[in-house]
Amino acid sequence: MFRSKAFSLLKPIPWVPGQPNLAYTFIHPATASHGHRCHRRSVDYRQRYRTCSGSAGGRIISAPQTKVMAEEELPGVLILDIGGTHGVLEDLAALLKKHFRLITMKEFLENKKEMSTKIQSVFVFECRPTIDQELLESLPNLKVIGNSGVGVDHLDLKMISNFGVKVTNTPHAVADPTADIGVALMLASARRLVEGCQIAVSPDTKYFAVDWLGVEVTRATLGIIGMGSIGYKVAQRARAFDMRILYHNRNRRRKEEEEAVGARYCEKMADLLQQSDFVMVVVNLTPETRKLIGKKELGLMKPTATLINISRGAVIDQDALVEALQNKVIRAAAVDVTYPEPLPRDHPLLKLNNIIITPHIGTATVQAMRMMAEEAIANILAVLNGQPIPSEVFPK
Repeated sequence: MFRSKAFSLLKPIPWVPGQPNLAYTFIHPATASHGHRCHRRSVDYRQRYRTCSGSAGGRIISAPQTKVMAEEELPGVLILDIGGTHGVLEDLAALLKKHFRLITMKEFLENKKEMSTKIQSVFVFECRPTIDQELLESLPNLKVIGNSGVGVDHLDLKMISNFGVKVTNTPHAVADPTADIGVALMLASARRLVEGCQIAVSPDTKYFAVDWLGVEVTRATLGIIGMGSIGYKVAQRARAFDMRILYHNRNRRRKEEEEAVGARYCEKMADLLQQSDFVMVVVNLTPETRKLIGKKELGLMKPTATLINISRGAVIDQDALVEALQNKVIRAAAVDVTYPEPLPRDHPLLKLNNIIITPHIGTATVQAMRMMAEEAIANILAVLNGQPIPSEVFPK
């Protein structure tokens, strides 16, 4: 797949001097040199966390100190597979191998009796492997499920918690690239970049029409629904375009945070929808946010407005969106997420020319993938060593 091919061409990523990179610092001497005999059989991870304004999410993870440990004694982590269509990218698997014994689902199923007791954690990559009751019942020593990514709607948090297992995610690694894709979709839709590219390369194009027009982002009004870390970073980027920024959120941001990006709070989402030229949805998928944007909400938007979704596909009522786009209730839409993914090839959204759909690539960058893996590793190690957990997710 695209991501696997991209990683196969890479060299290790250079990082800012002074900021440690787990890809290089989490190395067991035993795994670095197979000829070295281990005498100590314990590992002592000591992680320190300090904030820095230049780091992703304001956090830098310092290098753990390790004692020598034989490779077969590393804590077992369950993954779906390495490489292939759905497996963990090989570069990321190499990071995991420095701290864990990797056990694929195939290996686990072929030798459950032995493997079940070795697995202390599960690394969930691209929503896989599936975590269900049967799996949890078969892993008596499981302590933590480390999710690579911020969204955990694919995990039954209450059920997992009932087994005494913790869940972690990686919010710091995803904020910047997801905000970037949101702004990219806004620009691409406003200036009709996908249509324009098709016209420019089409063998049927004889001339460029002078009345083929888009709209401007500069000085337009952007309404952000969900002003968490990603939404706030969208606002930071939008300010560079002199946009008027409105936001709706469960909790209002502090006054100084609003002033820093020039954002105005809308207590009622309807007020935001009625005023915005671009509406960007940046919320977690929960029972409360499922179909948050439906026929009523789309009807409140300007007929010249564009809807952008970088959260989860189920946050929008897709049937209502099809109807709104077909009937020009709104100008356009641009989404990085759908429900399901991918959409059936005969889905009506795929037949419309006033929507841009990308294949859930909000965090599909070389840097984000590596940072998510590093953050997940830090979370898992913290749980296994009884230390404070940087990014734990709790059931509601």
